[in-house]
Amino acid sequence: MAGEAGEAVARTRALAVLRIRGAALGVVLVPAAFAVVLQVAGTTGRIGGGAWDGVRWGLTGVALVVLAVAAAVAAVIARARPAVSPAVPVSERAAPDLHRMVQELAEKLQVPPPSGIELTPDCDSWLEDRRPAPGDTERRPAPVLVIGSPFLWWMRVAELRALLAPVVAGTGAAADPEIYAARRFVRGLDAAVGVATHGRQQHSVLLRPAYGTLGWAARLLLRGCSAHVAEMERGVAASASERAQAVDYGLRIVAQEQVGLAYAGWDRLLTRVALPAWRMGRWPSRLDAGVVAALTELSRRDRLADGFETRLGERPACDLLEEPGVVDEAVSLLAARLFHGGPRRTGPDWAPVSWARYPEEVVDRIWRAEAARLIRVLDEVRPGARARAAAVADDGGPSLPDLSDLPDAEAAPALGSRGRGLVLGGRTVRRTAVDRGGVPALRDEPGRATLARVIDRLAAGGSEELAARIGTLVAQDEAPPSGPGAWVEPAPGGGSAADIPTPVYQLLPPRTGRELLADHVTAMVCCAAVDTAGAGAGLDWLDGPALVVDGARRSDLCWPVLRLVENGDAAPLRAWLSAIGVRPEATVRLA
Repeated sequence: MAGEAGEAVARTRALAVLRIRGAALGVVLVPAAFAVVLQVAGTTGRIGGGAWDGVRWGLTGVALVVLAVAAAVAAVIARARPAVSPAVPVSERAAPDLHRMVQELAEKLQVPPPSGIELTPDCDSWLEDRRPAPGDTERRPAPVLVIGSPFLWWMRVAELRALLAPVVAGTGAAADPEIYAARRFVRGLDAAVGVATHGRQQHSVLLRPAYGTLGWAARLLLRGCSAHVAEMERGVAASASERAQAVDYGLRIVAQEQVGLAYAGWDRLLTRVALPAWRMGRWPSRLDAGVVAALTELSRRDRLADGFETRLGERPACDLLEEPGVVDEAVSLLAARLFHGGPRRTGPDWAPVSWARYPEEVVDRIWRAEAARLIRVLDEVRPGARARAAAVADDGGPSLPDLSDLPDAEAAPALGSRGRGLVLGGRTVRRTAVDRGGVPALRDEPGRATLARVIDRLAAGGSEELAARIGTLVAQDEAPPSGPGAWVEPAPGGGSAADIPTPVYQLLPPRTGRELLADHVTAMVCCAAVDTAGAGAGLDWLDGPALVVDGARRSDLCWPVLRLVENGDAAPLRAWLSAIGVRPEATVRLA
């Protein structure tokens, strides 16, 4: 029968793991056995007095210590629960067609059907064990089938069935008593290592030796089992693959191609579209529907899928759900909690947002917030006066005094009657429109939210100081959430992930100060375009927030902004603004 060879290998390795468990138990009982013999001999008078009493009681103490360590390891193993990935359960009532498809697949593969189906916001599928109910330690329930939610929305029904075939086939090995016992033993050892590590870090110095001994014993057993466990799992995988060979083999190749495409689109959607919304306190409530739009755009733009239009005409796998929208919303909230952190429930600062409202509630708010931060930085960071003074002196004109370290009250008279604008310490010092030597003057008035002010400031130099300050503010604003609603590290030693939050992790590497400054200048340009040129906020499924002008997304703003930020060259951006009809001197709304 298909899969018998792999199952035989897995069972053999599982028995080897169980023999290690038996050998460990025998080693633990050896000191106790000798201690019992010596105690009986001492009680009956066969031995006694002198050195024999010391040996007898010394060996008894060693036996008690060994038994205590063994009891601690055994208790942790007995209490250890399988790792449970955060997922959304899908009952048979919520998806009868999906459950029926999986059960028919299990019957065809001649394996027990999974005990349940759950969805996870990930591009992967696997089986997960569940702990038996109390008082039912002999029962080995079939594992739960966990399916990546993007697969249901992007893949067709036949593709999903072919993709799940080797996964469902793994329930055959999971039901084997030896394999089940070996997995439970290794899982318990891993939990014991976690308990020991946590105990040494959290408890008093007096208890650290006990936790250290517990960790040493568990690691020693894990090292002895590791090779056998690896071969056992390879055998399980080989068995599942062999069983699934006869089920939709041709479609499995197509399904695997769609897995790579789904992963690319899902990653792009999370990092470019969902993450900006999460940072604004909004979580998109239809992420899985969004991944279909993102993959559709990706396929059309890069021609990654042959026969794309024909494929979309087939029945999508999400039709197997009775209420796809409800499930999508639950998975979307779980994704926001896993990938970014945040409260478990919605509220004023953590509300769902639809794709129709995304441009207004997310994109426009991001632009306004970043523009406000940029204006704040312009007010805080003073322009560098030394470089401009030197430029005037080199041209033969009278050099300006170095005012960078003077208080404002002393700086203003130093300029005499020439004055239309130099910010020193938060107040404006007036200067003429153009300095001698052709050096442009700054129109840098505190609090003025105009694009012209930003352009003039960057064209005059000093972008490094602005970038550094923006980087500091962004790091403060985008720090991981903390407090009652934040996610914390799970306690080791078992515990359901459904009850214990997972740690927050960042989806993207930190942006450099220059990149942040360019993003903020772009946001200021977009705000000015919306306020003065009739442009609007939009959404690009692959690139996130987008500026819409005359009904079309504009993607040509990046280069002019980079020229200004990196080289101080404002000409390309001024030409772009003129072509769009943006008025840089107009005040931009920041809220």
